[in-house]
Amino acid sequence: MTPTLVASRTALPPEGADFPGGGPSENLAPTLVKPVLNFAPELLLKAQGVRVAFFDIDGVLTDGGLYMSERGETLKRFNTLDGHGLKLLQKAGITPAVISGRDSPALRARLQALGITHAHFGTEDKRPAAELTLQALGLDWRAAAAMGDDWPDLPVMRRVALSCAPVNAHIEVRAQADHITQACGGHGAVRELCDLLLIASGRYASLLQDYTQ
Repeated sequence: MTPTLVASRTALPPEGADFPGGGPSENLAPTLVKPVLNFAPELLLKAQGVRVAFFDIDGVLTDGGLYMSERGETLKRFNTLDGHGLKLLQKAGITPAVISGRDSPALRARLQALGITHAHFGTEDKRPAAELTLQALGLDWRAAAAMGDDWPDLPVMRRVALSCAPVNAHIEVRAQADHITQACGGHGAVRELCDLLLIASGRYASLLQDYTQ
């Protein structure tokens, strides 16, 4: 299912114009911005109560490509929209966690910059890793969401309250997902799940308003 766009805000008069019955526009407080993003009610219902979100790296937080230098170093491409979405989750009290089959200095540096402390590296057996995080947070599967793009992600995705996959995920993974994003992995797919969780938590509009004052 895809997010729905609706009309957003009332247009403001030209700069310096007078409003009916009073002074210039610059003396008035900014108008409230009405969010334009929404999701299907059944998705929002599944997302209510989510307190931790598990993310794969390759193909989810990145585009899945592996850029190899002549020295054998692996470079990864991350998306700033995704990064900001993960920071917003933390502001809303939802913990982002990472479980990756790979490990690299670039990956660790990116997660550190985003303030993500719950991370498991170099593991293809992702269910036990997720269970360790749940135990550490005092949560169970009913309070979790997950996004993955390939078969190793399925054991986690099939147990959480809300599962998501990027539109370019493997067909078997898409078949198991509650929601398939419009964006590809590494190109805003993670942000889409973050937005969904923020709307379901009731924090999306207030967080948006913080940036429109």
